[in-house]
Amino acid sequence: MIDWDSWPTYGLRSAEKAAKLSSTLAALTRHHYERCAPYRAILDARNSMASLGEGLETIPFLPVGLFKFEELLSIPKDQVAKVVTSSGTTSQQVSRVFLDRDTAGSQVRALVMILQEFIGKDRCPMMIVDHPSVIRDKTSFSARAAGILGISNFGRFHKYILRDADMSLDLDALSDFLEAHKGRPKLMFGFTFMVWRYLYQELHRLGHHPDLSEVTLIHSGGWKKLQDIAVGNREFKTALSELTGMRRIHNFYGMAEQVGSVFVECEQGVLHTPAYADVLVRDPSTWQPLPNGERGLIQVLSVLPESYPGHSLLTEDLGEILGEDDCACGRLGKTFAVFGRLARSEVRGCSDTHAPAAGLG
Repeated sequence: MIDWDSWPTYGLRSAEKAAKLSSTLAALTRHHYERCAPYRAILDARNSMASLGEGLETIPFLPVGLFKFEELLSIPKDQVAKVVTSSGTTSQQVSRVFLDRDTAGSQVRALVMILQEFIGKDRCPMMIVDHPSVIRDKTSFSARAAGILGISNFGRFHKYILRDADMSLDLDALSDFLEAHKGRPKLMFGFTFMVWRYLYQELHRLGHHPDLSEVTLIHSGGWKKLQDIAVGNREFKTALSELTGMRRIHNFYGMAEQVGSVFVECEQGVLHTPAYADVLVRDPSTWQPLPNGERGLIQVLSVLPESYPGHSLLTEDLGEILGEDDCACGRLGKTFAVFGRLARSEVRGCSDTHAPAAGLG
């Protein structure tokens, strides 16, 4: 439907990107309006189609929490190839996102195109800070499993370094992997809290200092648990670097409701929007878009969701747009920061499905 994969990932200047995104997202809005009855009812109640225009701010949004309570899909159910569920504790309702083969394929292609800009095109030996049983079901899986499967496309000789039974660190597996691939670039992926709890804290407790200077870490999710114990992004990086020598550490911001459209932290420590996705920041009282430098609720936009109306979502996260087309790393697009959940909103995150040990969350 959309020729988004011909757009240079971080190569569109603001005017060209806004024009492409606005027309594409307006077309997606009409697509879902015609095919998804609950979405149509919501937009009709707001009279949203009447205000649909050329600017990104006119694209109607859904609150991301709606996916916990409504089945929102724009395809017949017999075309559903995968169902992705958001993370949550056992007491929380989870989102359900319905993917057909085309949308699932688009998500994989977008993820590849985005991450290649940060880790290159070569498939490196890869460690995963998790256990292998998390990905056993390939048709219905959590955001945690979806993240692992997506990032695994960038690696080879995959090694899970946590044990199935108790999530304990398998030091032998880690050491053997590092020895087998010594002198070569390596990739590591894990959800943020799990990297901290099950890798960093365990290595620190044992007084073990493996050489991870050849490793690039990609991580995301679970910041709420770290904020509760006063660990921020800077502290996270510094601690890992001092213990292991790791220098290339990239956080990314994303969610189950828009898998594939991830916003990766560059070398300057800011999150970037790719050509086929964007963010707006809205005032939580008036819902009006805010200018750069003002903090509000993050709205995420993506051209990828064709099987469900998830192309424009209002998150529960507070953020701020920092600039556009002006990052010292050279990548074009908006840069932004995330400051955590809006007060009293439900805590959720990709790694929150695994309860922390007592005293750590």
